[in-house]
Amino acid sequence: MEFSDNLALLRKERGLSQRQAASDLGISQALLSHYEKGLREPRLEFVVKCCDYYGVTADFILGRTSERGGDSSLKALCGRIRELSDFANELLRSNE
Repeated sequence: MEFSDNLALLRKERGLSQRQAASDLGISQALLSHYEKGLREPRLEFVVKCCDYYGVTADFILGRTSERGGDSSLKALCGRIRELSDFANELLRSNE
């Protein structure tokens, strides 16, 4: 698999929309779509950001290995942060 395939796979595994993932990663939804389709290649800075965001190694996200690696505690922390963010957004919507 290539970067574009792995990027889309990781997002879908987390149940994230392109809009949400793009927002979290600090880019536009259109740019994320181009990365996932392989129409554009990202800069190294974005690859590193994706590795941190999804808790995987650069070798995995670049398609050099099938071993995801990464720190499992980081993955758990990112998941918990996402849950808390979703909860906070729900509270804000219910108070409007």
